[in-house]
Amino acid sequence: MVSADQDKILRNPKFQELVRTRSGFAWTLAAIMLVIYLGFVFLVAFAHGLMAAKVGGGVTSVGIVLGLVVIVSAFLLTGIYVQRANGRFDALTRELQKDIA
Repeated sequence: MVSADQDKILRNPKFQELVRTRSGFAWTLAAIMLVIYLGFVFLVAFAHGLMAAKVGGGVTSVGIVLGLVVIVSAFLLTGIYVQRANGRFDALTRELQKDIA
């Protein structure tokens, strides 16, 4: 059961904006990561020659480099989310707290 205070928060336009903005941004980043990851998996499954190609004259293959790109992109997208959360989302939360208090 929703209390009066919870109902007040849920009906607040700033809370609804915060939820909508944060959810939309999180789903966008999740979709980007999914495309990156599935792209890598499909390359592994269907482009054996490309993934096995050597980079330069060494033993490192394109697959290893792309695998590192997948890992780095996960960290990068996490950093982007944290930056947005510490900036815009925290500002919206502070505005909401002022309205509710």
